[in-house]
Amino acid sequence: MLEKETNPNFNKSTGLPRKRFYRARAHSNPLSDAHFPVPVSPSHVEYSLHYPHFFPSSDQMNDSKKIQFADIGCGFGGLLISLSTLFPETLMIGMELRDKVSEYVKERISALRVSNPGQYQNISVVRTNSMKYIPNYLEKGQLTKMFFLFPDPHFKEKNHRRRVISPHLLDEYAYVLGIGGIIYTITDVEELGDWMKSCLESHPMFEPLTEEELEADPVVKLLSCATEEGQKVARNGGQTFQAVFRRIVPTS
Repeated sequence: MLEKETNPNFNKSTGLPRKRFYRARAHSNPLSDAHFPVPVSPSHVEYSLHYPHFFPSSDQMNDSKKIQFADIGCGFGGLLISLSTLFPETLMIGMELRDKVSEYVKERISALRVSNPGQYQNISVVRTNSMKYIPNYLEKGQLTKMFFLFPDPHFKEKNHRRRVISPHLLDEYAYVLGIGGIIYTITDVEELGDWMKSCLESHPMFEPLTEEELEADPVVKLLSCATEEGQKVARNGGQTFQAVFRRIVPTS
């Protein structure tokens, strides 16, 4: 703890990392070749490194407890932090391509675990390219929730192939989502909101939640306020566009 008190990267009073030392470009090219370790398969994900409270050692793997929530492009980890106490027994992973940002989330979680014993043990982060490597981390039907909050809009038409929601990628998301699993999306860019909603509506394995279901889901209320991006939009009085869809069995 003394090291953090003398480290300018950490706030002395809270023990949390200072965000300004972990800033990175807002946009990354998901089609570029970044160099970071990738597990060969989901069975090679080292749960003991991510969730030591639940898996004290790599020899004590519990096959009945696996990651259920995935925050794709988790940014600075605000949603993970909010969800952690709401679902304390559910394992969650944030996937972030930017090196400095993923390092910040890692340090933030570590600091929160120290200052709040017994809490925040169910969340972790990995630096990876979710558009390429989701099958390396997650098994078929493993997830119950996936989050895509304020993704890069990639405005230029030639860059639409870089968007994290697309017909092709929805095939992969449908693979790792169990039946009844939910995809949550939100953006402050209307054109991107229309794009994501249209992709989901056109996919045979997804259907929208009803208004009653949206109202009853406590997670929906976090979409616009849990992340740094959402808070910024709210401060500026901006509008958001969300689409929440359930994984279903396609009708023949």
